[in-house]
Amino acid sequence: MEKKAFVTKEMVEEIVKTYPTPFHIYDEKGIRENARALKEAFGWNKGYKEFFAVKATPNPFLIQILREYGCGCDCSSLTELMLSDAMGVRGEDIMFSSNDTPAHEFAYAAKLGATINLDDITHIDFLEKTIGYIPKTISCRYNPGGYFSISNNIMDNPGDAKYGFTTEQMFEGFRILKEKGVENFGIHAFLASNTVTNEYYPVLAKTLFELAVKLKEETGAHITFINLSGGIGIPYSPDQEPNDIRAIGESVRKVYQEILEPAGMGDVAIYTELGRFMMGPYGHLVTKVIHEKHTHKEYVGVDACAVNLMRPAMYGAYHHITVLGKENLACDHKYDVTGSLCENNDKFAVDRMLPEVQIGDYLAIHDTGAHGFAMGYNYNGKLKSAELLLRENGKVELIRRAETPRDYFATFDCFDIYQKIDWNA
Repeated sequence: MEKKAFVTKEMVEEIVKTYPTPFHIYDEKGIRENARALKEAFGWNKGYKEFFAVKATPNPFLIQILREYGCGCDCSSLTELMLSDAMGVRGEDIMFSSNDTPAHEFAYAAKLGATINLDDITHIDFLEKTIGYIPKTISCRYNPGGYFSISNNIMDNPGDAKYGFTTEQMFEGFRILKEKGVENFGIHAFLASNTVTNEYYPVLAKTLFELAVKLKEETGAHITFINLSGGIGIPYSPDQEPNDIRAIGESVRKVYQEILEPAGMGDVAIYTELGRFMMGPYGHLVTKVIHEKHTHKEYVGVDACAVNLMRPAMYGAYHHITVLGKENLACDHKYDVTGSLCENNDKFAVDRMLPEVQIGDYLAIHDTGAHGFAMGYNYNGKLKSAELLLRENGKVELIRRAETPRDYFATFDCFDIYQKIDWNA
């Protein structure tokens, strides 16, 4: 698959007159087209709802675009709940999926009327003691253990994950919850991450649908929704083919008809909690080449670093790079593309073949729309960049300003040092 940047050199040269690099920029047109495709793919299910994984891209401008297509919010923390509430997202439009959850976060989720997705059987008593009751609608996260495989290919290792109820605990938990007055049950599972295959959701659905039928038969629980969570990935590298969301939706429909409908469960709603799939391909980190170094290797130094995009440093993850204005030139030069952190893993690419790169060139680092800005941090005193939105009409809008030194030092205001900072440095 050819990967093309949605910004050009000329566009960036105009943007930097107002917003200097580095910055994350998002493509409104792509986000909207993708949201429509997802909605159509699962339109066969009357109760279908996508709860966007706020942790992927916690920006209200972007979340609001998805809200226009009926999306809710999947929250995992107090601040994500606060953001959703501030946007007017409440009640059944919030799925609260967290783990090792503090009591005050459960209390706030309950206050908002969010659907709480319990991560552990011990959280039943913890939740009841915290808020004084068990909600009439509750969800439980399932972890079958072992390896999750598709056609004998191991996709992930749920048995090594810290999340979820075991199979036995699901049955015990549903019985306990039913005794405590729960009327509507949900099942949730996330068994593999960033899968680039149309088979993942149907195989996961089969696992959850079969479990749902057994839970209904053995506990009498009224199961109203099954949450397939996230895990549908994106093609980070050009040699990968993107998932076909319509084909995925159709395959899930067939499994639904084969398993749930014969069991009298044809009214069960399907939920998803996609983050990477919803936003990942529609974001670029744009950065400027400011140094070149010729030692044991050829290095290109840019004004972004792992603070702006952590995935390559943390996971060795591949992110495609376009040298803007040189898209049609041969990739015949080998570089390490580096940031300025005092860490040797602060590299966006290692031994990457690119056109000849020169100081002043702009690079578009692809697929940063999810888990890009959101994973940023302030190591080495680095500051987070701005977020911009490329509107469908071609205009560029600031949707989060860049951090300043005042932001970095703001939490030192209880120390004398705050009064001694040279703000003009």
